Amino acid sequence: MAVDDKHISYRIYLVAVFIFLMAIAIVVKLTNIQWVEGDYYRKLAKQRTVRNFVIPANKGNIYSADGSLLATSIPNYEIRFDAKAPKKETFEKYVKQLSDSLETVLDRPSGYYEKELRKARENKNRYYLIARNLSYTEYVKIKGFPLFNLGAFKGGIIVEQETVRKHPIGKIAERTIGYDRIDPTTGIEVGKGIEWAFKSYLNGKDGKILKQKIAKGQWKPIRDVNEVDPIDGYDVISTIDVFIQDIAHHALLKQLEDYEADHGCVVVMETQTGHVKAISNLGRAEDGSYYETTNYAIAESQEPGSTFKLVDLMAILEDKVADTSTVYDSHGGIVKYYGRSVRDSHNGGYGKVSLARGFELSSNTVMVQAVYNNYKNNPSKFVNHIKSYGLNKTLGLHFKGEGRPYIPEPGDKHWSGTTLPWMAFGYNVSVTPMQTLAFYNSVANNGVMVKPQFVSEIKEWNKTIKKFDVEVINPKICSPETLKKIKAVLQNVVKKGTGSKLYSKDFSMAGKTGTAQVNYGGKEGKSALYYASSFVGYFPADHPKYSCIVVVHKPNTAKNNYYGADVAGPVFKRIAQKIFTDAPSTNKIKQLDSKIAKQETSYDKYDLESRKKTNQIPDLKGMPGMDAIALLENLGLKVKVNGVGKVKNQSIQAGQSINKNTTIVLELS
Repeated sequence: MAVDDKHISYRIYLVAVFIFLMAIAIVVKLTNIQWVEGDYYRKLAKQRTVRNFVIPANKGNIYSADGSLLATSIPNYEIRFDAKAPKKETFEKYVKQLSDSLETVLDRPSGYYEKELRKARENKNRYYLIARNLSYTEYVKIKGFPLFNLGAFKGGIIVEQETVRKHPIGKIAERTIGYDRIDPTTGIEVGKGIEWAFKSYLNGKDGKILKQKIAKGQWKPIRDVNEVDPIDGYDVISTIDVFIQDIAHHALLKQLEDYEADHGCVVVMETQTGHVKAISNLGRAEDGSYYETTNYAIAESQEPGSTFKLVDLMAILEDKVADTSTVYDSHGGIVKYYGRSVRDSHNGGYGKVSLARGFELSSNTVMVQAVYNNYKNNPSKFVNHIKSYGLNKTLGLHFKGEGRPYIPEPGDKHWSGTTLPWMAFGYNVSVTPMQTLAFYNSVANNGVMVKPQFVSEIKEWNKTIKKFDVEVINPKICSPETLKKIKAVLQNVVKKGTGSKLYSKDFSMAGKTGTAQVNYGGKEGKSALYYASSFVGYFPADHPKYSCIVVVHKPNTAKNNYYGADVAGPVFKRIAQKIFTDAPSTNKIKQLDSKIAKQETSYDKYDLESRKKTNQIPDLKGMPGMDAIALLENLGLKVKVNGVGKVKNQSIQAGQSINKNTTIVLELS
């Protein structure tokens, strides 16, 4: 018996020792957790339950040169309710008043909100959705409602905010305005256009707000104030003029639709400053509609065709190896080099003509002979001229994706006997429309080549943060003598050359047509070949204010022709006409803030007629659109306008009785 007791005692001691050791281990572990690893675990717990969230700063606005809003950040608010936060007596006191108030702003009756709020209280819902996509005004109003005005802790209101980027003028110039956002699939920041290029100014500095994790993986703000308030970005003032942009966009769109073209672009630039006043890039969708897909004017580098012939003329005149009066034989419209033929678009050629006339008629045979005969023994001399004009390098624009030009040089692996003559009529070289425009603009700007600019200044309210001055690329692109001759020839292209269909005695233009074959050497053969039609120049010809380039790719040759004068030229002319005053014989650029005598007389005439017949719709055809709108609105009608310019058609015919608040649609041209 004593032996059994002894064994029991040993077992008890053993268990006691084990329990004692376990107790020591637990104390050691607790001590270690509390004092050694305590900071780590406290930090881990805090990270899992409390976290700083980023509050994106409001981006600065992008404005046009005339003060119109092109892009802006609009705050969007979402309001939720922590049903456990208010005390029972507080909730009961204000729930009916809150429900009545919500009915005045949101789209449901008071009874619905009271029922849902009580249900959220019963279910201990700490993140019940009240409303989303609220404007700032709506948010402020709801925040002041009974119960919610007690704040997050006593009233249970939870406010979430995000910013949304909006383009008030719609899709016009969308590619140039651009975007800056995070790709949701990769998490990488991506962007284009002004938004991307000037993001360091536009984006501002993000703020921080502390949130606590609640049920179902949701997070709610711990307090009403932010840990760090966001700082809004600066405003960017672009060079875009909405009036000119609208003209350019619709002129290009109409021509693309008429010719069922694949894509096209147009750029209008202020001659002296290089400020881009309008840029439109339209590509065709599968349904036949057109929208901004790619910034073709900046990105698309390709063979320009005959618009490159200005390089030939400038180099030849600068070197004095020939003059505008030098005569060349077009040889029936065909000349051959190394077994390959250079042809004129006009069958039979142009006979014997001067260099100037050959340029005006865009004769390939004349221009190729002029270049080849004078530079065949030293082609590098011709190539060096191209380099001096800056056509061998990018313009260094702020935007991503500027197309790289290609100018071959003797000694390159692709240089051959036909390279020089083919360069003379715009093949075997590659440039973008914007690079071509900058070159032509230098002629309009008395030989000074300036860099195209899309932004004029950065502002914080009325304070200028940074101003972008005119940037000169080349102060003297050629001699004054050469410049004078070139200007005369470019003007004659429109007066009596390939652009003669565009000529108008009312206002002067100068420029060059271009028609290039694209994909002529592709693997698909002739089936892939198409034409790119272009026109580049400036207006008014005597005192240039604007330069402009138009390029239309793949016009439907079965439906219409494809020459630059017929496809791209009318877009150029329409833009020039629209920018000019309604009295173009004055040869002055339109001043939007001044009265024009012809318009005033026209308006007075229609106003007088309308007073005689105050109960009838007036005949508005031929009347300037803005005057027609004012007249109709004074008669109590609502007006909808399509297009710009003068009234071409009206949906309610003249002489019909006026019914107040009726909508009349005006089609302008």
